[in-house]
Amino acid sequence: MSGPDHPGHQDHPGHPGRPALPVVIVGGLHADARRAAVARLLADVPGSVVLHHDLATAAAGTVVRTVRDATGILSAGEAPLVNDCACCALREDLVPELERLADAGGTPLAVVELWDSVEPKAMAEVVTAGGFTVTGVITAVDPALVLPYLGNGDDLAEGGLAAAATDQRTVADTFARQLEYAPVLALAESLPGSPEADDEDRELLAQLHPTARRVPIGHGHRHGHGDGDGDGPAGTPAAPSELARAALAGFDVEAAAAAQHPACALLPAEADAHGVATLVWHRRRPFHPERLYAALEDLTCAAARSRGRFWLAGKADTLLHWDAAGGALCVESAGPWLASLPDAAWELVPPVRRAAAALDWHPEHGDRCQHLVFTSPGLDRDGLERLLESCLLTDAEYAAGQAAWERLPPAFDTLLEV
Repeated sequence: MSGPDHPGHQDHPGHPGRPALPVVIVGGLHADARRAAVARLLADVPGSVVLHHDLATAAAGTVVRTVRDATGILSAGEAPLVNDCACCALREDLVPELERLADAGGTPLAVVELWDSVEPKAMAEVVTAGGFTVTGVITAVDPALVLPYLGNGDDLAEGGLAAAATDQRTVADTFARQLEYAPVLALAESLPGSPEADDEDRELLAQLHPTARRVPIGHGHRHGHGDGDGDGPAGTPAAPSELARAALAGFDVEAAAAAQHPACALLPAEADAHGVATLVWHRRRPFHPERLYAALEDLTCAAARSRGRFWLAGKADTLLHWDAAGGALCVESAGPWLASLPDAAWELVPPVRRAAAALDWHPEHGDRCQHLVFTSPGLDRDGLERLLESCLLTDAEYAAGQAAWERLPPAFDTLLEV
């Protein structure tokens, strides 16, 4: 018998004779919610094993690795830092540990529990490159903490959460990426010491990641509230929980990366409910660099989360990425607009990128556009739209043409310096 609760035997794709080992990645800055999700998977997938690398010990020069199952710790060890980087040590140590588990056989699911600030995208790519199949990526979330974390502009280092000495990420932008990358969100409500979530909290989560599969897990106990799972008849195994099914449902690493790339990201749609709104702003005229630069602070603070791509007059070849959370904005080049490439170069562009451009193609400007999305409780949609519109080129500036745009003051050059 095969299925989520009884996976059939298959060989490891890169090592014939080695049993296949499905791997699910569970992460998130909400540590209590993450532990609850892991506990649920251990209970619902008998024989599953959790690998966890604790980066909190990095200051002492090592990363502590534990391997455990539902009965407790099976093994523990240390991995030395690599180039003074705890996250690099995790990368180097994770695949060999998975290989040892696979060689031993008998493990139906390996649960890679990421330390607080480790982001799932990088680890999913490491595991896949190591020859293993990632069957699911889950970010565990306490809905009551979404807005406080999105609004936290503190550096990770200030809270002892940095993954390397050079880590300059903030709590807000790290949490946003963890949330938006995972196709499955494990929702742990009413955890001890956590406030009660309300409709606004749940709506914010839904608007930030509308395509996510949201799985309530209660307190992390087997068959918690809202799961819809029940014990099987006496003497028979219980049906797999929704979280266990999600963990083994399958995951496409390349598609997940494309969904986060600003050129073809699956951005949220227009919404307005329970005091939370999402504004999708799409225009076919470039921004005036000076006016946009002057408005950056107001635009960044206008919403709990904003992201997308934008077109700056004077930079016709450059697709710019907008990524804001916690009152901080990151603007960076995301490569060229496809409209700026010669026809021969299109064959080198991933099909998903070409498809996204074709769906949004303009006869004059190609894929150049403004596509920004703002999500927040209490969003001032009208005021935000007026501010954005004021940053575009005026009719006279637009009519002056590309040559005149190139002479506009380069207000963003300092911001875009690497």
